[in-house]
Amino acid sequence: MTRRVILAGGGHAHLAVLADWASKPLPDTKRWLVTSSRFTAYSGMVPGWLAGIYREDDLMIDLAPLAERAGAQLVVADVVGLDPARRTLSLSTGGGMVFDLLSLATGGEADTSALAASGERLLPVRPVGACMERWSHLLEARAMAPTITVVVVGGGAAGVELVLGADVALRNTFQSFQLSLVTPSGGFLSGHMERVRRLAQQELSARGIAVHFAQAVGVDNGLLLADGNFLPADCIIAATGSRAPRWLAQSGLACNGQGFVAVGADMRSVSHPGIFAAGDIIDRVDRSLERSGVHAVKAGPVLAANLRATLDGSQLQHYEPRDKTLYLLALGDKRAIFSWGRFVGSGQWVWRIKDWIDCRFVGRHRDSHNTSVTTR
Repeated sequence: MTRRVILAGGGHAHLAVLADWASKPLPDTKRWLVTSSRFTAYSGMVPGWLAGIYREDDLMIDLAPLAERAGAQLVVADVVGLDPARRTLSLSTGGGMVFDLLSLATGGEADTSALAASGERLLPVRPVGACMERWSHLLEARAMAPTITVVVVGGGAAGVELVLGADVALRNTFQSFQLSLVTPSGGFLSGHMERVRRLAQQELSARGIAVHFAQAVGVDNGLLLADGNFLPADCIIAATGSRAPRWLAQSGLACNGQGFVAVGADMRSVSHPGIFAAGDIIDRVDRSLERSGVHAVKAGPVLAANLRATLDGSQLQHYEPRDKTLYLLALGDKRAIFSWGRFVGSGQWVWRIKDWIDCRFVGRHRDSHNTSVTTR
């Protein structure tokens, strides 16, 4: 019997699944990759793109040749609904798809609800491709302006890397600019070592980037901070983390209180054994796990093995993160901060390691006829 297998989402974890299918065909199956765009951007290189270190092509992965080599049909559409009982997906194109085995790695949605009143000034970091396009248009449209004011909201690793990358971009484009980072005090590089936070704050201060430790809400011309201060802004980059897509909580899958899919160590839904999930839309019921691209990448091979094991009836594997995770925080100027457990360091040598890791990842998933990635 031919079974229908769908990968929903072009996230980092599914790149490993496609590579697995390409290396070893999946017998007696029909396979699909459903994704909102043919191209997926490697998020770890976006701050370097902002800073002008990478070209857009350097961080884009074309999913079409990957799907073709994996024997999967590419369907470009958003997932807007799921009925796990009937095993059907609803798509933004108005159609639906039936599956026997489903893997979800659609990614979360940018949580910009508190900033929505900022209107066209608001630039969510997701989807990444749309963010990159709008940022490029902004710089082009205002290139002749005497000054520009940009605020990044969100003090996680993404927010800190983006504000430092934006600093380089604005210095290269404008004679005068104002750049700020807004974050709750407890949210600034939460989960990182104190020395990492200290080094990052020193870097922000040295570059003249104002840091406001406060909650913020969007208003017509900028941001209103909880302490009563007003920040004018021509552009508000929202790196405020992600929320689960609304259709997940409405699907009938077991989810946590925030609507993220409840999965076990095997990345299988705790309520529906024919559905797996990975990336930042999951909640591990057995342990706390940070929603990080690092875990999406590392979990990919386990997800690939478990999809194959489900079909052939063999034992499932568990994704167990290492006790220590290597974090590399780009500073936008070919320097970076590294941390691994209690070990922390910074400098150009850290950037060279990060650059090598990132370019190697993208190159590994490029079309065999176009595998070059610029390393600078």
